[in-house]
Amino acid sequence: MPNYRRSVMPTHPGTEALPLVAIVGRPNVGKSTLFNRLTRSRRSIVGDEPGITRDRIYGEYEWAGRRFRVVDTGGIVPDDPELIPTEIYNQARVALEEASALVLVVDVRTELASPDYDLVKLLLRGGKPVFLAVNKVEGEAMELAAENLRSLGIREVYPISSEHGLGIGDLLDAISEAIPADEVETEDESATENEIFEGGPLEPGEHEGPEEHSLDAKSLHRTHGEFEQHETSIAIIGRPNVGKSTLLNALTGTGRAIVSPIAGTTRDAVDEVVEFEGGQMRFVDTAGIRRKGKTHLMAEKMSVVMARRHLEAADVALLVLDATEGVTASDATIGGYAHESGRSVIIVVNKWDAVTTGRTDGKPPADREIFEKQLRSVLKYLSYAPVLFLSALEMTGPDRKGMSRVLHEVKAVAAERRKRVTTGQMNRFLDKIDFQRAPVPMSKRIRIFYMTQAAVAPPTFVLFTDRDIKLHFAFERFLENQIREAFGFKGTPIWFKVRARNAEKTD
Repeated sequence: MPNYRRSVMPTHPGTEALPLVAIVGRPNVGKSTLFNRLTRSRRSIVGDEPGITRDRIYGEYEWAGRRFRVVDTGGIVPDDPELIPTEIYNQARVALEEASALVLVVDVRTELASPDYDLVKLLLRGGKPVFLAVNKVEGEAMELAAENLRSLGIREVYPISSEHGLGIGDLLDAISEAIPADEVETEDESATENEIFEGGPLEPGEHEGPEEHSLDAKSLHRTHGEFEQHETSIAIIGRPNVGKSTLLNALTGTGRAIVSPIAGTTRDAVDEVVEFEGGQMRFVDTAGIRRKGKTHLMAEKMSVVMARRHLEAADVALLVLDATEGVTASDATIGGYAHESGRSVIIVVNKWDAVTTGRTDGKPPADREIFEKQLRSVLKYLSYAPVLFLSALEMTGPDRKGMSRVLHEVKAVAAERRKRVTTGQMNRFLDKIDFQRAPVPMSKRIRIFYMTQAAVAPPTFVLFTDRDIKLHFAFERFLENQIREAFGFKGTPIWFKVRARNAEKTD
């Protein structure tokens, strides 16, 4: 595919040349808290449970007039035989290879153990600058305890408190001096320690501002009004263990997200940018969404909240279903989130090979038309969403089967989402519609004088009518079907607003 190029990109285009600082350490030492402090976001989920962060999470920060990329990694436990810790370790090693400098975070209140010394050996072996950040140092007694950690063999030791922003300025000064200043620098004035760390600690789920990595204020695509579209944001949503991470890896040609048969593996949202036919698409793999009663750990609850937030910041949602399990009530609930928030939707039926060519239970292969008919019956409100049948696992193979189909569908749906119909076209359209055919009670009928498209993303139409009443659902469905037949708007919901003529005079 000559028009496809995979690119691992940080928050803003053009910053991939910035030096990368990797934050590493054992589980539950405060790496994500430090990451969030530097990026002034709640990009990485923080909690008391060890092993919350699993995938690599990228962000940016500025210090002393220079900009850096920073990556948060999962807790490293060398030589752990379990599947998830091993995959976390593999993800962290990628970050170590990419980074220009390494920050090893340790907890001043935790006794050193053999895994700490093994990790230091691994870091020093790469020949890159290594800084020891002794976290949770709050008071003179703890500062003295931090000095004892020099036994790890790292010269650069910095006592800090990620939660309260203490001592981080000295750490950043040392990192800036260690990395050659031959990279692209910003034109803004240097940030001071007070600018970065003011405001005290962040509470779980709280944001200091709109600077969050994937929810960056400059790249948000507003629901109403016109905007300049720099890239299309696509949220991959669905229940746990339906293949969202496998799909992300297939579409981006990477091993960016950890894939395992264990439900709930993904917690933080993982994003990658691809360039396709002259445009940029940012795919965001979100945590599996399930009912509140089914989530018990704090990390699970926070990951669901973050998944909803990333969905609401996206343009297009890829709703992933598991063909082996059919369409469930949870799928309908998750699809409802996307529909109600005005996201465009593409339904992806994953693992289709498991019920067709790769079926091993002796049953006949599933019929695509019958499956889609059942799907449409359950997801009636997503009648406008196209359906793709594929196997994300097959897409990771050498031929990347089905990848082009998904990318072309995303591009088409994103364009339909931003389509605008002129008032003249809309009025000519109204003249041709026989509203007497609408199955609406006489008491609920209204007369439309004219109609105009007030916004895009999603397409929003204002109806100027003779009465100020809520549109009857049957009339709204009739009008929506007529608009789709005339103008398309494939994959996107259509919103209506009513403004009565007498109300206009009163105003």
